[in-house]
Amino acid sequence: MSKYIFVTGGVVSSLGKGICGASIGRLLQMHGYKVNMIKFDPYINVDPGHMDPFQHGEVYVTSDGAEADLDLGTYERFLDIQTTRQNTNTSGKVYQKVINDERAKAFCGGTVQVIPHITNEIKSRFSAFEKSADITIIEIGGTIGDIEGLPFIEAARQFMLEQKREDVLNVHVSYVPYIAGAHELKTKPTQHSVIKLREFGIIPGVIICRTEHRMSAEMKDKLALFCNVDKDAVVESTDCPSIYQVPEALHNQNVDKIIMKLLNLKPRRKMDTTWFKEAKKVFKTPLKIAVVGKYDVRDAYKSIDESLKISALSLKCDVSVSYILSQSKDLLKKLKGFDGIVIPGNFDNPSIGGELKAIEYARKNSVPLFAIGIGMQCAVIEFARNVLGFKTAHSTRFLLNTPYPVIDYLGEVAGIRYKNNLRLGGYDAVLKKNSLAHKLYKKDKITERHRHKYEINPEFIPQLEKAGLRVAAYHKNALAEIVELEKHPFFMGVSFQAEFGARPMKPHPLFEGFIAAALKYSK
Repeated sequence: MSKYIFVTGGVVSSLGKGICGASIGRLLQMHGYKVNMIKFDPYINVDPGHMDPFQHGEVYVTSDGAEADLDLGTYERFLDIQTTRQNTNTSGKVYQKVINDERAKAFCGGTVQVIPHITNEIKSRFSAFEKSADITIIEIGGTIGDIEGLPFIEAARQFMLEQKREDVLNVHVSYVPYIAGAHELKTKPTQHSVIKLREFGIIPGVIICRTEHRMSAEMKDKLALFCNVDKDAVVESTDCPSIYQVPEALHNQNVDKIIMKLLNLKPRRKMDTTWFKEAKKVFKTPLKIAVVGKYDVRDAYKSIDESLKISALSLKCDVSVSYILSQSKDLLKKLKGFDGIVIPGNFDNPSIGGELKAIEYARKNSVPLFAIGIGMQCAVIEFARNVLGFKTAHSTRFLLNTPYPVIDYLGEVAGIRYKNNLRLGGYDAVLKKNSLAHKLYKKDKITERHRHKYEINPEFIPQLEKAGLRVAAYHKNALAEIVELEKHPFFMGVSFQAEFGARPMKPHPLFEGFIAAALKYSK
């Protein structure tokens, strides 16, 4: 029978519930168990697809084309899984499903209520992986006491009541603040958070205390007494040099053993500690990478950030990533001194002047460039304007009547069915054998995740290739997926979100190739 771990948060948001949950999942995997994770976000948005990255960070795309919270990227990187739409839920999705059912007369004219209809729908989603995973970790977003999260907490209470006690567990992640004036940590906020959790009918089995300072044994004993948990089940989680060191930090406090005891589980195999060793590796060779885009917040490019770090670790160097606003007046001055430039995707920026300047700078100065999504489209526009001489070349997304529509909406070509008017999720591509991409991937066919609508216009490809910008991969011989610039250390554009494919100890081939080129450039 499948086991379930609910991860809740207290006191404040952004405590790292996803990292804590994923770290627990990684530990349980190391003991031989199949683990999956599900995120439940309380906001009413149906998905994060149109949410502001300044507020919510990047939009993650699952393999089957769902637009999701960035926490799913954390799940994938820690657990080495591919998430689907079953891994992501919001209040909006749940309510939409129940309302559609009501409109279809599924409830026979009865009054539709939060209990039982909303909670029943939520509970049905808790067990999405009961047949494929030994343990499902369920992260409930927000903070205990938030009004919008109450249906999820109530559904969790009901679900825990319906299961055997040894099959379900709550791990509560709470904040223990440090009061500088008093020079001490305060446990009272966590106590009140657990009181509120217990008021809703959920009793935590483990409390993970997020804190900037180490907690004394006496403080842990005090929390255990007032929160009614075992002394050993109160653990601390201070910031680690790398998030990938969190599993070992929890393991050193026996969190995995405590959880397995509470769930009546025994290790299935000897623990492989390779993850711990790899996560602690540090290399001093400096490398400076600039990410030039609309946003100057790290979470807006979370997967790109992680992909760069993972590849740097694989190549035994240290990477420093700077986020530079593409609309900066002194952009070119800011780019000097960097060993590589990334032009990431963005979804709602009609002004691409800064991206074009950065691409031209990288092309002319032989600086390694990796352009992703709309970044690739910008690379094609820049090349068409400044190399082919099509000075008004553009994308019809930004200028409908451009005489040189090098980027265009192609409609349903090559048998492609667009989802929500976009190419979303995984699509295959065949690589040309004489290309750099083929050399890096070391295979003929790839599958990568997309989130875009506009493509390179096939009418202009012969002229682009004749001038040196070659197409290295096609989807169904119709849609260009990768472009490369000849006689350049590394100048590559991809239509897909390559950053979603990186895993610790398994860097994405193109990111690894980009970092390798940047290392050569830096020397």
